[in-house]
Amino acid sequence: MKVLLKQATIVNSSSPFNGLAKDIYIKDGIITAIADSITEKADKVIDTKNLSVSIGWMDIFSHFCDPGYEHRETLESGARAAAAGGFTEVMVVPNTNPVVHSKSQIEYIIQKSKDFAVTIYPIGAITKNAEGKELAEMYDMHQSGAIAFSDGIHSIQQPGVLLKALQYVLAFDGTVIQLPEDKSISPHGLMNEGIISTQLGLPGKPAIAEELMIARDIELVKYTGSKIHFTGVSTKKSIELIAKAKADGLKVSCSVTPYHIFFCDEDLITYDTNLKVNPPLRTKEDMLSLREAVKNGTVDCFSSHHIPQNTDSKICEFEYAKNGMIGLESLFGSVLSIVSNTKSVVDLLTIAPRNIFGIAIPEIKEGAHANLTLFDSSNEFIFEEAMIRSKSKNSAFIGKKLKGKVIGIINGSKLELN
Repeated sequence: MKVLLKQATIVNSSSPFNGLAKDIYIKDGIITAIADSITEKADKVIDTKNLSVSIGWMDIFSHFCDPGYEHRETLESGARAAAAGGFTEVMVVPNTNPVVHSKSQIEYIIQKSKDFAVTIYPIGAITKNAEGKELAEMYDMHQSGAIAFSDGIHSIQQPGVLLKALQYVLAFDGTVIQLPEDKSISPHGLMNEGIISTQLGLPGKPAIAEELMIARDIELVKYTGSKIHFTGVSTKKSIELIAKAKADGLKVSCSVTPYHIFFCDEDLITYDTNLKVNPPLRTKEDMLSLREAVKNGTVDCFSSHHIPQNTDSKICEFEYAKNGMIGLESLFGSVLSIVSNTKSVVDLLTIAPRNIFGIAIPEIKEGAHANLTLFDSSNEFIFEEAMIRSKSKNSAFIGKKLKGKVIGIINGSKLELN
């Protein structure tokens, strides 16, 4: 297939064409020409006002629920949601049924998704059944294509187990992903512990449950020399701990979700169950600290924490609602609304996640494999449920004004347009 992009502004800090508007010609998945004007015929011409193009975006923490929970999401529907959100590559958590804790389950995900427009990378579980007790077959999973290791939406509670995992991945320079939460502290908390939780009469989950876990895991990394990535970081103190670990030369990285920099616990005043997430939305001070950490480079990248839930799990009393929000389709618009620097946002979606997990960074040059995201960073719009491609619709961004609309993706010879 031949695709022609007309006057697309290239947003790619490593490209000699960065900041320039060029025609880009793609033939059979390869960028064959970049010039001021290209007149060759194409099967698809994309000539949109304010068209920008970058290398394809990558998400590092999504739940595609397949196998076992296909009523919430499948690999196919998850890939469609990712493409609609501008992502050409997505890492998926292992919290399926069965849990992705063996080579055969890694191979299932890779084989089932090999023909999608979005490249899906499975994350292997650190422990069997993601129960946090006994190490899973990490080396076998690595050999079969596991990109990293994590118990996903469950954090590793026992320091001895995490220590063994960090030592184990040293053999192949692997990375452990941890969602930091000490579950022994206020296990029945429904939201951030603070003034708002008291006003709403809801049991709170204190920030220290996250901060103690991060402090502990940093010490384990210091001991082992391994690599750890904290995802869903949500408090000011957590950011300070991670910044110090980086300054000390430890192999520590972190990501934040779009909703932790867009919302805070004050938004829960309406008891919107779509805002029931884990880690919970923190105080306004925490939210502003996260925004500053994104801007000053302490935060390495964004993670969507795309966690689909069926309608019955969200349309109920707040106490009984399940945690999680979908986030792939709304990530760019919500983040750009806050950060406002397109180049910075694109770097956080492209360069950093690939560097952390050892994936080759695509290029925008003649002869390169086409791995591209097309977008309009100036487009302001109201995010609507009709824009959601996920099987689940549990998003608190519905009805919100966002800035920055995704036009589509090109991944090799596959083109997906919104």
